[in-house]
Amino acid sequence: MTVQIGIIGGSGLYDMAELTDREEKTVSTPFGDPSGPYVIGALRGKRVAFLARHGEGHRLLPSELNFRANIYGFKVLGVERILSASAVGSLKQEYKPLDILVPDQFFDRTKSRISTFFGRGLVAHVAFAHPLCRVLSKIAADAAQTVGATVHRGGTYVNMEGPQFSTLAESKLYRSWGMDVIGMTNLQEAKLAREAEICYATLALVTDYDCWHPDHDSVTVDLIIANLLQNAATAQKAIAEAIARIDADGGRRTCECATALASALITRPELVPEQTKKDLAPIIGKYMK
Repeated sequence: MTVQIGIIGGSGLYDMAELTDREEKTVSTPFGDPSGPYVIGALRGKRVAFLARHGEGHRLLPSELNFRANIYGFKVLGVERILSASAVGSLKQEYKPLDILVPDQFFDRTKSRISTFFGRGLVAHVAFAHPLCRVLSKIAADAAQTVGATVHRGGTYVNMEGPQFSTLAESKLYRSWGMDVIGMTNLQEAKLAREAEICYATLALVTDYDCWHPDHDSVTVDLIIANLLQNAATAQKAIAEAIARIDADGGRRTCECATALASALITRPELVPEQTKKDLAPIIGKYMK
């Protein structure tokens, strides 16, 4: 059975308990090594691939993640949809620790990350006004609600560089801008998934109120992990339920993600270096030989 669904687990979510018939698969990419081997197995009657974003034992900083390799590896495996889970801080009183927010927008505050497969003689500009898959996001939100989570639909995820948490001034500024949650990892995944024509949705697991809140003015890893471990079981159930709701054959995708590159490639094909074509063949192969 083809692997069509990918799962990215963030802080606290290092495995999927329901995953059976497991095998580990190491994928090499032109961009280096992914965070670790992909764990391929069966979940709710479908073949899925799970990747621990930060590696075994949580060894990789957000800024050290090889986002290109991670997403490229899923593409090589045949994945068409990625469900990700990540810890976030809340920037609004109504998003309480242990709630789940399914964002529909991002705001980029990173400084030093590679967020594209393109370059090296090939230019592409994908549309990114709506950075998360609306279809998969609805499935994820419905699934989280079904398993009993308090779910918030839509909102803006501020992606900061880290690894330090926000200053009080930064946290207050993001609130004044109307931002909803803050995290360190998901934007690059979403950009690269769109370039790879993979649907991408996020379950943002609220662990704390960030430092703007008078009771959370000193955000600690202990606080975050304690809350996230409580959320991890809910997240696993929500992801499993979401996978069950995706059509058994993978479903015919009608969202914009499926054809994101159709009008994005600009460089004349005969001018693209052969090595670039070869390296990006899993991504651009149907448009450029």
